[in-house]
Amino acid sequence: MQEYQDNPRLHLVRGEGSWLIDGEGQRYLDGNASVWTNVHGHNDPDLNRALQEQLSQVAHVTLLGLNHPVATGLTEDLATLTGGALPRCFFTDNGSNAIEVALKLSFQYWQLVGKESKRGVISMEGAYHGDTFGTMSVGGRSEFHERFAPWLFAAQTFPAPVHSECAGQVARSDASASLAALEALLVRDAATTACVILEPRVQGAAGMVQQPAGFVKAVAVLCRQHGVHLILDEVFTGFGRLGALTVAETEGVVPDFLCLAKGLAAGYLPLAATLTSEKIYEAFLGKFSEGRTFFHGHTFSGNPLGCAVARASLRKLRPMLASGQVAERADLLGREMAAAFAGHPHVRTFRQVGLTGSVEFKPVAAKCWPTDTRAGYRVALAARRHGLIIRPLGDSILFVPPISIQADEVKHLVRAVHLAMEEALAGLEY
Repeated sequence: MQEYQDNPRLHLVRGEGSWLIDGEGQRYLDGNASVWTNVHGHNDPDLNRALQEQLSQVAHVTLLGLNHPVATGLTEDLATLTGGALPRCFFTDNGSNAIEVALKLSFQYWQLVGKESKRGVISMEGAYHGDTFGTMSVGGRSEFHERFAPWLFAAQTFPAPVHSECAGQVARSDASASLAALEALLVRDAATTACVILEPRVQGAAGMVQQPAGFVKAVAVLCRQHGVHLILDEVFTGFGRLGALTVAETEGVVPDFLCLAKGLAAGYLPLAATLTSEKIYEAFLGKFSEGRTFFHGHTFSGNPLGCAVARASLRKLRPMLASGQVAERADLLGREMAAAFAGHPHVRTFRQVGLTGSVEFKPVAAKCWPTDTRAGYRVALAARRHGLIIRPLGDSILFVPPISIQADEVKHLVRAVHLAMEEALAGLEY
């Protein structure tokens, strides 16, 4: 907060497409997609219309013992993401809670089917699944969460694959050690493991760290072989970010739980969903006295306004993906990043897949800067002077534009980061 207080406030008052506008009329490309949520840009007329139409009917109806048609419709839409294999949907209002629900459902399912010993969780090193206590427990013990370690439950981890990709050229790709480590854990501990949880294809908060194609499917096969649930955390990767509606679809995988948020409601309203199978749903059926009830609820679960926008977003997104526009923009992003950052003396590495990317900075004549140099933060602040809002992560900058970004905007995004980098890091040698 000291940094926040010491720098000028940026008050944003309007949005138009991929752009945000401050109170003085200055325009900034939303290179952060408003924390990775924005799909169709700001102030989209079709999404606005869907929101206004729903607002004229009812703004909120609880799903605690009740229902409303737009939640039913969205559930049916989401079931098509897995070809109907995951037809049951539990709504919440953010990604952390979508994961919490999946974890609790998995734990309770194994209790209900008489396998109470299946309590453990296996996650991948470097994982980030949220900031609630359950999600912190299954995430990496980074500086985000380390101070809360005494209050977290134990989870096992396996190493991430060795994989990097720059502008479509695979530099290193080896998932064998990662899969072997996971298999060893499952061989030893499947009887006491409830679930494996994975951010598929890209670990966003780890710095856009990638997994090779086919890795997610291999993890799914291991989970099936050893009778352990697979939770796919597609809070970040879903809804076009990597070129398809889900990574599960791309990899041909049906997890036991599919967690969705962020792009689900296109950046308009808080909405999240946890999808699961009929088999898991049926384990919770019975008389109240049997104690099968899943006691979990959120006040705004399945909010009609959010559901209406989500349905409208899906109607727009499917043809956009089919047209090849998103794939073209992703390819352009990779080429532009390579041209701007490959071999640059201030760049340690850069990564890109789909409409995600990162560039990590370094001093020219030293291994790293002192922590308080805040290289990424300096570049992010300098980018504002070049008409860009973008998010730093340590000594890195993360590229996460709206899915609907146009070609000239992709070029502006990369150009602004390049200019900001050269401006902010000049004279920072250490």
